[in-house]
Amino acid sequence: MLGNMMLRAVTHTVRLSLVVHRCCQCPVLHTCRWLHSNPELWAGHNKWSKVKDIKIPKDAARARVMAKYSLMIRIAVREGGSNPEFNINLAQILEQCRNKNLPKASIEGAIKGAKSKPGLQHLYEATGPGGCTLLIEVLTDNNTRSHQEIKRIMTKHGGALCEGARRNFDRKGVVAASRDEITSEKALELAIEAGAEDVQETEDEEERPVLQFICDTASMKAVRVALETLGVHTLSAGLEFVSHTPSLLNQAQLETASSLLETLHDCPDVVRVWDNIQAQS
Repeated sequence: MLGNMMLRAVTHTVRLSLVVHRCCQCPVLHTCRWLHSNPELWAGHNKWSKVKDIKIPKDAARARVMAKYSLMIRIAVREGGSNPEFNINLAQILEQCRNKNLPKASIEGAIKGAKSKPGLQHLYEATGPGGCTLLIEVLTDNNTRSHQEIKRIMTKHGGALCEGARRNFDRKGVVAASRDEITSEKALELAIEAGAEDVQETEDEEERPVLQFICDTASMKAVRVALETLGVHTLSAGLEFVSHTPSLLNQAQLETASSLLETLHDCPDVVRVWDNIQAQS
């Protein structure tokens, strides 16, 4: 009943974002459609024209993906150990690596090297073009060097490091699933039945359609199990920063933001970047 009432009030919105698993894939801007089941989340969302993709050679893109996942593995091992049976975060990252067919030898090397390679983890807060906010996760062996490089990149693209950007994001569980033949309406129904808060239509780095089910961190495993029970083929699950306060950018600002995100992902110390960018209508 409540679910049906929500479904009748469905609204479709499109925002600008780096795709997650989102975060360590090719730095191109993809169209992401939020299918909100909560009326309180509808305000301030609208459609936008997709920014021209930044094309990257596939070999270079794959090498970048592997490099980013290696950093994520190092962080996970440092935080919870090298045994995925007792380290849920590491197990989720390894699952994502397998789904992307990343070399087993490279994955094992990253796990073994996690303890031998020192590094400091840091989450930078920043503002970008048009007042958008960014969270930039970094793993580095030289914090001063990384800080200076991130600051230089932000300044070059009209942004700056700041405090307070974290307030625009919530830490959420994100369950990724194959889109298959699931319609937008059906995706909403599945989200409600599985106990998810929201669902997002997006694409992976191969431009294949993917659904991302957003949920509370504590219920991520239960939501994934529920989706599998409902016949949904899930790909991975992990913790992400999800924006709850969008920044509306015009076309020129979107293009600058695209360049900024590309440059940040080119930085070898940057692991992941989250943003709250949305296009003006």
